[in-house]
Amino acid sequence: MRIAPSRSRILRGGTAAVAAAALVALGAVPALAADPEPDLGVGTIAPVKGVQPGSSFSTPLTFLNKGTAEVPEAWVTYAVSPGLEADETHKNCTYYTIGSYDEMPASNVASCKIDQPLKPGVVYRTAKPVSLKALDSAFRDNLRVSIGVHEPGPDDGGSTEPVPGTGDPLTLVEEGPATDADRTNHPEAYARADVTAANTADFALTGDEKQGKVGEKVTATVKFANKGPARVQGLPDESVTTVDIHIPEGTSVVKPHDFCEVITKTHYRCGTSQSWVNVNGGESYPFVLRIDKAVGRTTGEVSFTGQERPFDRNAENDTAQIVIDTGEDEGTAGSSGSSGSSGSNGSTGGTGGSSSTGGSGSTGSTGSTGGTAGTSGGSADTGGATAGGATPQTGGNLAATGSDSTAPLIGMAAAAVAAGGGILWAVRRRSAAQDG
Repeated sequence: MRIAPSRSRILRGGTAAVAAAALVALGAVPALAADPEPDLGVGTIAPVKGVQPGSSFSTPLTFLNKGTAEVPEAWVTYAVSPGLEADETHKNCTYYTIGSYDEMPASNVASCKIDQPLKPGVVYRTAKPVSLKALDSAFRDNLRVSIGVHEPGPDDGGSTEPVPGTGDPLTLVEEGPATDADRTNHPEAYARADVTAANTADFALTGDEKQGKVGEKVTATVKFANKGPARVQGLPDESVTTVDIHIPEGTSVVKPHDFCEVITKTHYRCGTSQSWVNVNGGESYPFVLRIDKAVGRTTGEVSFTGQERPFDRNAENDTAQIVIDTGEDEGTAGSSGSSGSSGSNGSTGGTGGSSSTGGSGSTGSTGSTGGTAGTSGGSADTGGATAGGATPQTGGNLAATGSDSTAPLIGMAAAAVAAGGGILWAVRRRSAAQDG
């Protein structure tokens, strides 16, 4: 399930359009002669697997001047995702954090000035491997390295105040003339490697319980939370998880949450605002529901769906319920109200059910069950509460009356539910309008 588009993405697109227009305008001006940009490359970085949270690890970095002229100085930048950070600092580097923006997660960045010349056609490596630390939240992380001749600055996400390092400077040493294999291994001025840690994350769902009367609106909120200890990064532009929400019987949706798409009139599927979820982060999905019919205590199931979660080893909080107390079941209330006199006759004599009112068909039958409904109505409410806690099937409320004469009512109710459940709504994505 793709994440909902955000206004920040639109803003970024607008900025790109302005920049493109500026470039077009500059293209109309005769270009001045300029030195060609140096052709620098970063060596391919091997993935790092099985890191233990709280431990440190190091990785060697190599660089190649693929051009024909010497480069007097360079800037090496390495950035890591939020589960990692620099384990040691260098005094020719500054360290800062770029916050998340658009669909980009936060990054911890080191920007280092390499104040030494890089000869053409020579492979260089860091004098010491770059040392990094896996935080307690480490799980699906990454390392990104780039080299250039201009000092990098904070991007669209802004950054914290840069802090200079204190350790020995980060320097490069020659490895030797580049071979054809070296040139292939340094294709671009940047490289990326995945870093995976042996960690777990507990995804949890929380339901809601509301009470109201027929015609009233209530807001029931389902919550998804990552209880950690790991921060979880999903696939780019995809929801980190999806949640199925089933609407309780007797209610209808007035307004679903913007991150939710309709599957049927009683079934919604909800995604996340980003492709990652931080520790103690998550989503809230408020649904405005209208109570259309009094059916007692009614429930709707909530559960995770979509991609597997092998990192989540606690299944106890993977499901939840929306519980709505809609008031006394209309079936029992209606029969006792409409045939109140026959109800009293039923209580006065055992012939109430078989009296002349019985000749009027089902009305006589409901008259005879009027007294029974009075007692079974209480047990139905109790049965509904029991079903709400264990088996949230609202049909159990009707079956709980335990009267054979209610079979026609059960049949009609089942047909109505089947007809309502068979109506499919067109699946469409709601865009997430985010303020500020």
